[in-house]
Amino acid sequence: MVEVKVVPPKRNWIQTWWQSLNSLSRLLVIALAAPLVVLNAWALSAIFGYFESLFVILLIAAVLSFLLGYPVTWLERQGLKRGLAAIVVSLITILIFVAVGITLVPLVFTQAQQFVNRLPEWLDSGQRQLMQLDTKIDMMNLPIPISFDGVIAQFNSRLGAELQILAGRSVNLALNLTVFTVVRVLDVLLTIILTFYLLLHSPDIWRSIIQWLPKPVQQPFSLTLRLSFQNYFVGQVICATCMALGLVTAFLSIKVPFGLLFGLLIGTMALIPFGGTVGIVTVTALLALRDIGLALQVLAVAVVVQQIVENGIAPRILGSVTGLNPFWVLVSVLTGARVGGLLGVIVAVPMAVMIKEALEVIRQVTPEETKYGIIKPSLPLESESSSEVVSR
Repeated sequence: MVEVKVVPPKRNWIQTWWQSLNSLSRLLVIALAAPLVVLNAWALSAIFGYFESLFVILLIAAVLSFLLGYPVTWLERQGLKRGLAAIVVSLITILIFVAVGITLVPLVFTQAQQFVNRLPEWLDSGQRQLMQLDTKIDMMNLPIPISFDGVIAQFNSRLGAELQILAGRSVNLALNLTVFTVVRVLDVLLTIILTFYLLLHSPDIWRSIIQWLPKPVQQPFSLTLRLSFQNYFVGQVICATCMALGLVTAFLSIKVPFGLLFGLLIGTMALIPFGGTVGIVTVTALLALRDIGLALQVLAVAVVVQQIVENGIAPRILGSVTGLNPFWVLVSVLTGARVGGLLGVIVAVPMAVMIKEALEVIRQVTPEETKYGIIKPSLPLESESSSEVVSR
């Protein structure tokens, strides 16, 4: 007969210390820790605000070097040295951006100018449609207690105020355009230089960072962070590109005004969680000012393309991208927007995934299911790390 003697699971020091506290002590610890967390968050926010431009440049360079690291690694496997591979990838990337800037950007800029010039006509058309709808409702004697006269008057007053604000901002922008351009050119050059440097020395830099962590968590932390950013950024870029191409093609085929501009706008917003939906609603509302029938067509086409990308292409590329509940995705996006603006929105989700994975690693006890813990099915009962087999 064989008797299985189970060894009690080992707990880390955090769990041991927490289990040793009674209920009152735990409440006291939480009460003392909460103000410290808030104070640290405020201090980090103040530091980020002071060095915001530097952090933005570093973060953009880190994201670009992370994305460009995949072709660099592939070229290394083909036999090229990392320095030469980084130079080749950087030159190809710069050529692609220059080609897009020469061919696509002027077209988009021209359509944007035309859209701004025709926007007052669209607004007048929207007012006329509201007035016609109000007239039809009065003629049909429908019991609808809504009068569009007040809505139109309020719309006109708000529109005039917004146009005045926009005109003032345009004057300020014209006055500061030279300084803005010089500063942005310097930022772009600094970002390119930092990206190239990170491509060359990213393995050494990353090793020097994770060396500060305890050895047992260095490899899991590195793998979790890499997979989180890889799944999110690479997947979002591919899905947003597919959505932009699909929408531009569809909009041009049904002859949507400013189809290139609107398609690229929705595709760009799709880089952010829920951004694609917001972009579709915005474009539909703008087109509804001109023609409600065309707006409904655009809404139907955009929803179909979005569903194809999200349910057909995205699962094949991403698999389980985040493992986060949509509620926490929204919370992380809003938090990132509050802390870091647009850049905070971009990095919020992968950072939330990393925090989630880190918390799961911390709370993990043992892989075995005993009266003390939970079993991991992939491990056999005879494993020497969890049990001892004694023969009688």
